[in-house]
Amino acid sequence: MAISSPVSRERDLGVSEPQTLGFLLLDNFTLISLASAIEPLRMANQLAGRELYRWYIITLDGAPVRASDGMQVTPDASTQAPLNLDWLVVCGGVAPQRAVSPALLNWLQSRGRTLRRVGSVCTGSWALAQAGLLDGYESSIHWECLAAMQEAYPRTAWSTRLFSIDRDRFTASGGTAPLDMMLNLIGRDHGRELSAAISEMFICERVRGEEDQQRVPLKHVLGTTQPKLLEIVALMEANIEEPIELDELASYVDVSRRQLERLFQRHLHCSPSRYYLKLRLTRARQLLKQTPLPIIEIASACGFVSTPHFSKCYREYFGTPPREDRGESVKIRRLEPILRQPTPEEDALMQFSSASVALNHARGEPTYASVTLN
Repeated sequence: MAISSPVSRERDLGVSEPQTLGFLLLDNFTLISLASAIEPLRMANQLAGRELYRWYIITLDGAPVRASDGMQVTPDASTQAPLNLDWLVVCGGVAPQRAVSPALLNWLQSRGRTLRRVGSVCTGSWALAQAGLLDGYESSIHWECLAAMQEAYPRTAWSTRLFSIDRDRFTASGGTAPLDMMLNLIGRDHGRELSAAISEMFICERVRGEEDQQRVPLKHVLGTTQPKLLEIVALMEANIEEPIELDELASYVDVSRRQLERLFQRHLHCSPSRYYLKLRLTRARQLLKQTPLPIIEIASACGFVSTPHFSKCYREYFGTPPREDRGESVKIRRLEPILRQPTPEEDALMQFSSASVALNHARGEPTYASVTLN
């Protein structure tokens, strides 16, 4: 039996028809991630000369929501509006756990399993995971939340990749990563020629793929001249809960303890024990701020034999005790907004999309309909 290619399989699903996306904005979402996800869709329509994608901005109750930079965005509709969506994209940002309410989770659970594709940008993965929509999937989230997500949602395979596309789920870590993710999805739907043309219009040097990782790896900071140091740091990062003794680390890479000390001082400007402690305390701070785990469990998960010792090290490094640094993270309020029925204005709004307005404006552009689709 012949096996169709990913592109042909996507086309078999009816991608020739315009796909309708709903961008669900959580409070304090990151504006750059939203724009990075929507702009490729706008340009796909412009270059194709027809509406391949249309989109609506959605909030739970239809009220305006503020981005993390303070800019207020007025949505097109609430989650109760009669939108016939093909895709849903949850847009998160700062403190996503505070933006997720029971009403939001109920809506995600009721709609999420019926849509063709469900995804997220930045920390929107938090809401999807809490709704159980990422169980059994590989998913990406911003590296700041990675440790907390691994602890809270072990049924999801959390990745350090810029973005992950796993069957009918797609998740991007944040920043400009949604641009690359959308270009890959558009390429699957309508071919690489279109995604490459969009990339050129946005002055992208290349379209990053799923294999690209978040953050700048230490090897790019140090170059390729310090393979033993890179190997030692990798061992440290992989052994946070049960730290390895420095003598043992040195023996793993066939250097002496003294050579190990010199490598860290010369290239990382600290001792190996100090660097290891920094890794463990940074992980602990992420867990403190992003999970309700008891401090004693966090201390153990980060390789500290006792809570007092952990608290002492934490205070000395960050200048504040763990309990104070946790702040309000364990007092997250989940207030359920009052839902309302769509207004006549919202119903009228459903008759057209922002995509159709943008496409009409683009008719005078020299690139309009410049890419021929099969």
